[in-house]
Amino acid sequence: VKNMARVISNIGTDMVNNSPAVIGVCEIENRKVLEDLVNDPLLLSKDYGIVHFEGPDRRSIDVALLYQKALFQPVESSSHELLIYDDLTRKRVFTRDQLLVSGKLDGDLIYIIVNHWPSRSGGEARSRSKRVGAAKLNKRIIDSLQSINPYAKILTMGDLNDDPTNESVKKVLKAKKDKKKVPLKGIYNPFEKMFTEKGYGTTAYRDAWSLFDQIMV
Repeated sequence: VKNMARVISNIGTDMVNNSPAVIGVCEIENRKVLEDLVNDPLLLSKDYGIVHFEGPDRRSIDVALLYQKALFQPVESSSHELLIYDDLTRKRVFTRDQLLVSGKLDGDLIYIIVNHWPSRSGGEARSRSKRVGAAKLNKRIIDSLQSINPYAKILTMGDLNDDPTNESVKKVLKAKKDKKKVPLKGIYNPFEKMFTEKGYGTTAYRDAWSLFDQIMV
């Protein structure tokens, strides 16, 4: 808790004298661990609120949103179930829900989707369909918001267990790396250039970088 509070309290302080207004988090065991985190002395003055639903993941690891109450005012929140099945056994795989939170940030209504897509357990190829399924759910949520307002301001973020160049992001979400080429209702992924042109990553495996943690707009 102390290590995480120290890191969160320092994020962005080189740009502004504050920690993040909103933070999407994953692998959350229960609400109590979030309460312990936001009540740490390093974060207590930031007055972070919590949006969290208990999900169906068999290991009890959920997604959640932390927000500074003075900067972001939640309006509505909902949890969206991902129905996927093992390709071999055809049994349901109980994985993380996707969290949708709408609220006012700096006077604007924005929508935040927090994700933790299925892992690569069993290998990337064998598990790919599960992440494609997660991307399709994500796209349905985005489409539903844009059907009401095509100019809806949406952030979708989280640990996708896929790179910006994988099928789930490029073919299902159709995310673009060049924001000048993003059409109306399109998705911009600034993390793709970080990955393909700058070689940045957020996790390393067998001497190779992956960029699984992304924020798309």
